[in-house]
Amino acid sequence: MTIQERKPAPARPGRTQDSGPARPPQPAQERGQGQEQEQENGQGQPEEQELDVFGRFCPSRGMFAELADKWSLLILMSLGKLGEQRFSELQRAVGGVSRKMLTQSLRTLERHGLISRTVHPQTPPRVVYGLLPRGRELADLVAPLGRWTELNTPAMLAAREDFDSTHEDAHDPASDDAHDPAHHPHHAG
Repeated sequence: MTIQERKPAPARPGRTQDSGPARPPQPAQERGQGQEQEQENGQGQPEEQELDVFGRFCPSRGMFAELADKWSLLILMSLGKLGEQRFSELQRAVGGVSRKMLTQSLRTLERHGLISRTVHPQTPPRVVYGLLPRGRELADLVAPLGRWTELNTPAMLAAREDFDSTHEDAHDPASDDAHDPAHHPHHAG
């Protein structure tokens, strides 16, 4: 997968683009594995660079983190399953999401070109949210993960209970060394 450097889209009236602090360009040796330094193609345009979600400074990692938010995934799954929905319908479908979190998640998904927000001119205005093609693709990928989670939750809850009962120090911050192979009792080293 490749990406071309693009200028951010101008903010829409009444909205702010909160993309966090700007990062200075990183030297090539500090970039994530698999990334190469951008070079110009002779016409002042940057050449495409390989993306690597495991790369520390790769833009795909930030995008992955934004999309992996539970509310965003649940919204995509709901729109994929039920089709276009109004705000109140989405809030009912995605139980437990606050108005604020639903608004933020919808704006993020719209900003990334995954969903559309359509205002129908009537009194009062009717606003519906639906999936765009890229959003449909992601919803189709996430739906099996949701189903897998539903099917495997009983077994995972039992495993968690078993783990917690056999690891009394599971909630002790000092027990974090237990996951370090150098501190593991079966470590052959």
